[in-house]
Amino acid sequence: MIKTKLKIRTLGDPCLRKKALPTKKVGAPERILIEAMLSTISERETDIGLAASQVGISKRIFVVSLPDFPHVFVDPQILKTEGQESMDEGCLSLPGIIFRITRPQKVWVDYIDENNEKCHLECEGFHARVVLHETDHLNGKLIIDGADKEEIEKQKEALAKLEAAHRPPKGKK
Repeated sequence: MIKTKLKIRTLGDPCLRKKALPTKKVGAPERILIEAMLSTISERETDIGLAASQVGISKRIFVVSLPDFPHVFVDPQILKTEGQESMDEGCLSLPGIIFRITRPQKVWVDYIDENNEKCHLECEGFHARVVLHETDHLNGKLIIDGADKEEIEKQKEALAKLEAAHRPPKGKK
């Protein structure tokens, strides 16, 4: 496995708000990216998933590194969702910030794996949440988009600090 630590983009970086481009086929460049993404999140126990858009790459790829749910998703398509549940959710692109997010409780998804095999997955609970969270990244969405206004207001200072890191210094464009 490649031991590469990719730079994770944070709130305010424009790449996080762009819809990622389809990948269609996993070749050598995508395999290198997948290995680097897995290496990046394997460092800490709290890192669960990572989308290519979070490292500035516009490809519809994300990885999940849970002991009971290791997956590579390429060009995922959410077919159906069911139910609802709310849970506290964090994100590597919003470090230290937690929002209570309501998401479907069950999801059906088609995708291609790292071996170009067509796959279908039905999952629920926390696994469904992870799949939906990472798919949101590929669509240019962040957890802040699903948070209620009161929670956003409570985190206003931390959010502003993250966004400020991506603004050009005053007097420069």
